[in-house]
Amino acid sequence: MNERVLDLIKKGNELIKTENYDDALSYFEQALILEPNNAELWNRKGVALRSLGRYDEALECFNKSLSIEPRDNKAS
Repeated sequence: MNERVLDLIKKGNELIKTENYDDALSYFEQALILEPNNAELWNRKGVALRSLGRYDEALECFNKSLSIEPRDNKAS
């Protein structure tokens, strides 16, 4: 994982902790542009979407995460 992606994840995670889910989602989406096959990113995006009440989209993200890494024990 490149440094830019790690930075985006860190910022997104910090925003999740402060319940700023819209901005967190933006950071995770930016990271996914750089690494679209990263299961952790799909999972984090799903967490943000779920927190926003966007359950169908969150489920799609969690399923995508699991399709990339079937044994992903972090998938919500």
